[in-house]
Amino acid sequence: MNGCALRFYMHENQKHRGKLLYEWLLEQAKRDGIHGGSAFRAIAGFGRHGRLHEQTFFELAADLTVLVEFVVTREEADRLIALAEEDQAPLFYSRYQVEFGVTVPHPAK
Repeated sequence: MNGCALRFYMHENQKHRGKLLYEWLLEQAKRDGIHGGSAFRAIAGFGRHGRLHEQTFFELAADLTVLVEFVVTREEADRLIALAEEDQAPLFYSRYQVEFGVTVPHPAK
């Protein structure tokens, strides 16, 4: 199946509507019928401001980047981006074409 990988980037301590932004985004995607998404925490990186962030033993501050990724249809990606824009969630995203599928069908419940 063809679709897209949709990635959102944010700081792990960033909040929106009183929740951590990555939690809010995952909840919105689930509510919209997206079948799955994952949040990944970076170990180091820098963004548009050029400031390097990295985790050290003494500094476990929540200032690192979190990547939230979905593999979805183009229409699902459009809906999720529109939802974030309408709710003014401060997110940077990237989207690229992917082919996806399953090797063994999920058993019916």
